[in-house]
Amino acid sequence: MSRRPSHPLLHGTAVTALGTLASRVLGMLRDTATAALLGLAAGGVADAFLTAYRIPNLLRRMFGEGALTASYLPVFTAEYARAPRSAWNLAAVLLSLLAVFLGAVVVLGELLFGLLWLCFEDWPDVQLMFGLAAVMMPYLMLVCLAAQISATLHARMRFGVPALTPVVLNLSWLAAAWLVAPRVTSDPRQQAYILAAAIVFAGVMQVLVQLPALWASGFRWSYDLPAARTPLRTVVRNLLPMLFGLAVTQINTFVDGLLAWGLSRAPNDPELIPWLGDAIRYPLQRGAAAAVYYSERVYEFPLGILGMAVATAIFPLLSQHAARNDRARLGQDLSLGLRMVLFLGLPAGVGLMLLAAPVVELLFQRGEFTAADAHRAADMLFWYSASVWAYCATPVVIRAFYALGQAHIPVRVAAGMVVLNIALNLLFIWPFAEVGLALSTAICGVVQLGWLVALLVRRHIPLEWTLLAATAVRTVLATAAMAAATATLLWHLEPKPEIVTKLLRVVVPVLFGIATYCAAYLILGRRELATLLGSQQPGHSPFDAD
Repeated sequence: MSRRPSHPLLHGTAVTALGTLASRVLGMLRDTATAALLGLAAGGVADAFLTAYRIPNLLRRMFGEGALTASYLPVFTAEYARAPRSAWNLAAVLLSLLAVFLGAVVVLGELLFGLLWLCFEDWPDVQLMFGLAAVMMPYLMLVCLAAQISATLHARMRFGVPALTPVVLNLSWLAAAWLVAPRVTSDPRQQAYILAAAIVFAGVMQVLVQLPALWASGFRWSYDLPAARTPLRTVVRNLLPMLFGLAVTQINTFVDGLLAWGLSRAPNDPELIPWLGDAIRYPLQRGAAAAVYYSERVYEFPLGILGMAVATAIFPLLSQHAARNDRARLGQDLSLGLRMVLFLGLPAGVGLMLLAAPVVELLFQRGEFTAADAHRAADMLFWYSASVWAYCATPVVIRAFYALGQAHIPVRVAAGMVVLNIALNLLFIWPFAEVGLALSTAICGVVQLGWLVALLVRRHIPLEWTLLAATAVRTVLATAAMAAATATLLWHLEPKPEIVTKLLRVVVPVLFGIATYCAAYLILGRRELATLLGSQQPGHSPFDAD
């Protein structure tokens, strides 16, 4: 029988997911090399470097991959449908203005961090963090320009090159951590500065590698500000609320990192916090900020491959449906996206919970990264992983609000989540140390998703609840079978320090878990497997009810 044509969402998701998978694998290798180079708690260098990296990285996600992209893509799509030449002019004008604005932000950031570096001469760990942040500030402008080019390519349904662009960052960082820094100097502080310079170099390359694809998609430079004024105003008008709303996950993890860095006690520090009047003890120990980063990187692996891949691919489709006021199709595609992330995200999260310790030991426990460091990071990863399914679904739901032009809804939810996250952080870190940061983020992830879905339903988006419920039941049952089988197997695999044993304690349970999950799903009903594999039979839509 002839195969049913692949749904555009499935094609875009597959391309984006494959590119993201390559980037994430290289990202794990770069983090492995960084952990071996700088360790977790030794000397406080890892805390300083990873906290400094969060600053341009947060702004990059908010301006480049987040709010600006979300406010720009629907406008470009609508403008291209009306007049392609006008759309390309909008792209050129926006890239120019973005370069000027972010260039000014970089200059101000350099001045600020330079001043702070001078002010903290007696605090070497703090001074190191501000010095590294100053070196990495140009990365903000470069990677935001790269992200804007990627958004333009996404609007033209070109996903391949944008999906591979993050590979450039990971290759540059990996080369610096593995090949360059250890050979240039043995001083961890100087090694951290080499890593920072490699990140800036990667930003330059991320812009350059996308220019041929942009040209091939039809872009021609044409700067006509008056002609672009109307669509540009729409982009700017939507930007500010989106700026905060789309980046809530990044804001919460950024807060986690800052709290972990600011409330950590170095070995020679007093027990009580001096800047709080010596009335409260330090809740965390040095290395907490690095533990937050490394555990985040592991749980963000499925989030980047699954959640963001679906969200990236679904956004142009939702924007097209919203532009035609076709809420029925919007609800269908959104429901399909949610079913996909639930089908993939729940077993991924449970699997990470079961394999938290083996995964961290395999990836990071070498060089300066000790067994005690691995134990700290694994404890955090366990609780972060509990809400992977919610983290994956949230970007998909947020894209629906932006496609509908209702950016103020995620903003309100985001504001509540930031407040809740800070409150839970401060509530949990004294009794649970850094694990409390992960627990807080996990709770906020579930609350945020539930709140957003409830508000979306109130806006009369017809989600396919029967299909969603059927997928949820099948997924929970199949995941339970997978968890029982994987836990039993893992119990029989004795932990040993050899790298081959560490690898087997991850690979064998993962493969066994995937096989068990798929087998259980085939028994329960193969609908989601058939949809993902594009094997739906003619006459049977992936949206049909069971």
